[in-house]
Amino acid sequence: MSGIMRIALERKRQIEEEGFTEKGDYQWDTGELARAAMCYCMEPADYEDGDEDAIPQEWPWADEYWKPTPGNRIRELEKAGALIAAEIDRLLRLGASHGN
Repeated sequence: MSGIMRIALERKRQIEEEGFTEKGDYQWDTGELARAAMCYCMEPADYEDGDEDAIPQEWPWADEYWKPTPGNRIRELEKAGALIAAEIDRLLRLGASHGN
């Protein structure tokens, strides 16, 4: 399965299983979705103390929402990609071009 398909499936899962809807995404208007994606892009060695169980300092939400999958880099990147897609969609719905 391609990367884009994996990201699309993860975004669908986030909506259907986690309840993170497009409507709910509107509340994240100060970069939270992109910062969360960045955290999933980071290698555990890049965290503040290098502990793979640690929550990155940049994580924008409550600790309970940090759900890493240590040892599965592809899964981490699927989550990151889905969060980026959510932020892009949020901005598109707002009519914001942000440089486009």
